[in-house]
Amino acid sequence: MEIILASNNVGKIREFNELFASLDITVRPQSDFNVEDADECGLSFIENAIIKARHAAKKSGMAAIADDSGIVVPYLKGAPGIHSARYSPVKEEKANNLLLLKNLEGVADKDRAAFFISVLAFVRYAEDPTPLIAEGRIYGRILTEERGSQGFGYDPLFLIDGLDKSMAELELVQKNQISHRAKALANMRDQLKFVVRKPVSNE
Repeated sequence: MEIILASNNVGKIREFNELFASLDITVRPQSDFNVEDADECGLSFIENAIIKARHAAKKSGMAAIADDSGIVVPYLKGAPGIHSARYSPVKEEKANNLLLLKNLEGVADKDRAAFFISVLAFVRYAEDPTPLIAEGRIYGRILTEERGSQGFGYDPLFLIDGLDKSMAELELVQKNQISHRAKALANMRDQLKFVVRKPVSNE
């Protein structure tokens, strides 16, 4: 079974294919089918994931999967949230991190709680009325300065609960075991087992 991923991110393609290999599912980027990015006009991670999945399915005629992820800081009323990748006016990782630090300047540790969230949506076809939804979260708090050189985005600012390490201080193998996306992918894989399961023979 082939599924189109509503993304062209090489890392995501590899991660999805590794986890879904046991189900004989191959994930291909939307660029293989000349599918442009969808207009992410939803008000939540779930809405945006579904919008992207439906868009990719409609343009390609294939089953599609999409993810929407980001970092949420309750003290900032959920920001950066669905705007995580474009939090700052210049929409660059370094600028996003600097703006987050600025907006939390002087805020006590107890109010710097945060979580990474990843929401996946799978549709069999564009108008699928019962999309599969999977969610993963990892909790922690926002540091006052960056720590670690691994990872990307907000990873250097996110201190993981119970580990005393930032996300950027984890080795890739460990990160892929505990991250929000890893949890969402494992959840989706369990649901997809029923989608690709072969019918029981009467013979």
